[in-house]
Amino acid sequence: MNKLSGTLGLLVAVLLLVLVAFDGVYTVDMTEQVIVTQGGLPVGQPVLTAGLHFKMPLVHQVIRLEKRVLEWDGPSREMPTKDKTNIIVDAYGRWRISDPLAFVENVRDIRSARSRLDDILGSEIPKTVGSHEAAEIIRSEVDRKAQVTDIASTNLGETSQLRAIRYGRAKIEEEIRTRAVEKLKAKPWGIELLDVQLKRVNYQPEVETTIYSRMVSERARIAERFRSEGDGEADRILGEKDRELKDIESGAYKEVETIKGKADAEAARIYADAYNSSPEAAEFYQFVQTMEVYRTLLGQDTTLVLSTDSDIFQFLKSMEPASRKKVTSPAFNPDGELPPFLRDR
Repeated sequence: MNKLSGTLGLLVAVLLLVLVAFDGVYTVDMTEQVIVTQGGLPVGQPVLTAGLHFKMPLVHQVIRLEKRVLEWDGPSREMPTKDKTNIIVDAYGRWRISDPLAFVENVRDIRSARSRLDDILGSEIPKTVGSHEAAEIIRSEVDRKAQVTDIASTNLGETSQLRAIRYGRAKIEEEIRTRAVEKLKAKPWGIELLDVQLKRVNYQPEVETTIYSRMVSERARIAERFRSEGDGEADRILGEKDRELKDIESGAYKEVETIKGKADAEAARIYADAYNSSPEAAEFYQFVQTMEVYRTLLGQDTTLVLSTDSDIFQFLKSMEPASRKKVTSPAFNPDGELPPFLRDR
């Protein structure tokens, strides 16, 4: 019985030694920094190197802190600007624990640190925004030029020029960070504020409606100007087309008439050469032309009252009486034939 009790005691002692040994060893990750405390108070310097480390077992406690950059994301808040424009600002920041000892002594944990940042940045952001105009907060570049196309730059007029600013969003963000850093340095909190950015800047819904309406009316005015210029250009092109078409038609008509005139002149010349070759040809030409006049004048329902002395009947007057009887009545013509000028009637 005593031997069994001794064995159990030995096992308990070994187990306790093992537990004590394990409690005296701890590891530090490369993303961590460690503070060893005793009774809630820091002991020694912060452990910043990664690896295996030792401490007093059952006496010392280990507080692990982040070595990496941490984020702060503030709530969206409505705040007025210098020119009395209400805007909604959503900001965020980046910070890290620069002094682990001061952080553990004055802040203790990450949630408390973020609460401190909420207090500091929550007061500095509205104060800085309120000291600048809305254009300074919205725009980030001081010497930025309006990005417009060549066709728009000649028509937009005053809308193509952006209002000049003195600071811009980048300098305002740096101003917020500088003021917040001064407050953080006033107390040994062990917090280093690395950056503050305005994530989003929006107008109030009522202001947005007014701005969008102004933008729509401005774009409608520009579009109407483009339409009017396009209509004017279309009218000019159509006018030039009509003018060119008339020039082409008149030129073509002139060319046709010139060709017809030349053809008629050439035909007249050929006729003249043909019928002036001899007196008989000229007389025959006169006879043929007179017959053509008879064909034109003496239609089926034509009635003419002319003097017998008229030149139009010169060939009729020169005919023999017997021939005239044959002409006036087909019954006196033994062959029953009409003169050539009446044969087609």
